[in-house]
Amino acid sequence: MLKSLFVFGVLGVLLIPAQCDRISVCVEDDNDLRVDCLIPPKPSQIASYEFSWSTGTKEYVINTNVSGSSADKEFKNKSYVEELDPQGYRMILTGYTDTLHTTTYMCKMSGEVASISVEKEQVVQCSAMFLKSAGSWIVCLLLFFYQTHS
Repeated sequence: MLKSLFVFGVLGVLLIPAQCDRISVCVEDDNDLRVDCLIPPKPSQIASYEFSWSTGTKEYVINTNVSGSSADKEFKNKSYVEELDPQGYRMILTGYTDTLHTTTYMCKMSGEVASISVEKEQVVQCSAMFLKSAGSWIVCLLLFFYQTHS
């Protein structure tokens, strides 16, 4: 009984999210940059988004659906955005090459902003991000199997 309480207590701690990242950046196997923006939509507003990056003091819009705004000319026809279920958007920038500087990636959705700074040449592979997020679930499964087989 005490052993079960300990195992399920550990499972409970591992499953409590400490802080949910509202933006993530990774590179797909085909060298496309993927930016996931997980800002929940506001029910009373039309969902608008803008994906951009900045290096130094200059911000470059990569993709947007905001009226009166447009992507910088170097990014036109090189990116697309898809809606994530249940909330947020994913922007894919095709033919990504590592930037030369530390880059801040930003997404703006319905008036809220999320950003993440990535050191030069330190953008992770998307497959590695899956393993990172699945790590706590793997530990939980191992503990579960240990508990059921002992």
